[in-house]
Amino acid sequence: MQFTFYKYQGTGNDFVLIDNRQLLFPKNDTKLISTLCDRKFGIGADGLILLENHPDLDFKMVYFNADGNQSSMCGNGGRCLVHFANFLGIIQNKATFEAIDGVHEASLKEGMVSLKMNSVSEIQQKKDFTFLDTGSPHHVVVCQNLSEFDVHQEGAKLRYDFYGREGANINFVEPKSDSIFSVRTYERGVEAETLSCGTGVTAVAIAMHSKGMTQSNKITLQTPGGELTVTFEKVGTVYKNVCLIGPAVMVFKGEWK
Repeated sequence: MQFTFYKYQGTGNDFVLIDNRQLLFPKNDTKLISTLCDRKFGIGADGLILLENHPDLDFKMVYFNADGNQSSMCGNGGRCLVHFANFLGIIQNKATFEAIDGVHEASLKEGMVSLKMNSVSEIQQKKDFTFLDTGSPHHVVVCQNLSEFDVHQEGAKLRYDFYGREGANINFVEPKSDSIFSVRTYERGVEAETLSCGTGVTAVAIAMHSKGMTQSNKITLQTPGGELTVTFEKVGTVYKNVCLIGPAVMVFKGEWK
């Protein structure tokens, strides 16, 4: 089959995006999706995203991990899809769309996309880590010398040995100041470290605030792929109006035959 695709990246977290409003893409073809995401034999990406019609909202987001399986919410992917919808003329500077974890609102201004994430009420604070779900499950652990840390080895160990087959995303964090944190993430489904993870930095921001390591409700997250900002309001024990803010860039357009 032949179809047009677009390559996007948001702070180095990269995706294959396809306009699937005509429902022509074979969503059940796991092998095709994993091939498209393969960096040696395909286009190369951390995931693939389909933009589809929605009966009531601007569009629907269908996200697949690089392994070809449909997965939980992807924050950077959602931001890239909002930019893509603007490029296609579906939206102007605001969007409301459905993802696997529910309805999201977003705004776009000068290439920067602000994506409203779900509220977070359940946070498990353990002695050595924090666990929470920001659309995807995240394990957050504070460490030192993050630039020298073996994220792949330690992340894979936690992802498989601690969380089993279903797994979780593993985030390693180093505080830089009260409102700035460096983050490196091992992502399940990609089974490797990614340059950035949107739901991951969202989880880190909330975890650091919940843990008392920051008093700020506007936090800068430094990832290997660039900076993201997370803002929120804490109402009682619930984190509401959580927004993930950062750039979304179209890299190139191509044809797959």
